[in-house]
Amino acid sequence: MKAAVITFPGSNCDRDLAVAFERAGAQVLRVWHKDTELPAGVDVVGIPGGFSFGDYLRCGAIAAQSPIGAAVKRHAARGGHVLGICNGFQVLTEMGLLPGALMRNAGLKFICKTVELQVATTDCAYTCGYAAGQVIKVPVAHHDGNYTADAETLAQLQAEDRVAFRYVANPNGAMGDIAGVLSANRRVLGMMPHPERVVDAATGGADGAALFAGLIGKMALA
Repeated sequence: MKAAVITFPGSNCDRDLAVAFERAGAQVLRVWHKDTELPAGVDVVGIPGGFSFGDYLRCGAIAAQSPIGAAVKRHAARGGHVLGICNGFQVLTEMGLLPGALMRNAGLKFICKTVELQVATTDCAYTCGYAAGQVIKVPVAHHDGNYTADAETLAQLQAEDRVAFRYVANPNGAMGDIAGVLSANRRVLGMMPHPERVVDAATGGADGAALFAGLIGKMALA
């Protein structure tokens, strides 16, 4: 399995994401935002957290227009998996690969702490390693993580079982306590918490490891 991790100016979680994929058994290929094509044979694209382009204009707005963006969209259109974490989630909404937007936190402050997430669905490669309703502990670190969408979109996400994770105690005002959402084909996931930071008990927890192991394992069987 091959995982491509994209780096933008201002990305700061790209190495963590690469290590998480590697620990799950994937071959990791690093991609610069000015590249115009993804490496051949890539199975999953990872868009990491950070502050791409300094969060100017809107978080993720400039990164979404980078040369590599068109290749990511083509990868998603042909059924490839894409995982966007924190700033990566913001990039995916700006690309139009996921619905909704990430707004300023309700308290207008940067939040950096470990939160509890409830696994809202196991019907996707990203969450198949968990039990439905399972509560896991994953850190957040964001200023603009308040998931916002219109009533129709929220109803559609609920009806189609496309909410991947919900906050147990909402830290940022996100509508519906939403911490992560899936695309219509369930192969694109955006989430604000950082599972790549909790893949090793020796460094603070391992609740995120099942996300990467489940994803790589599921793709290997496809």
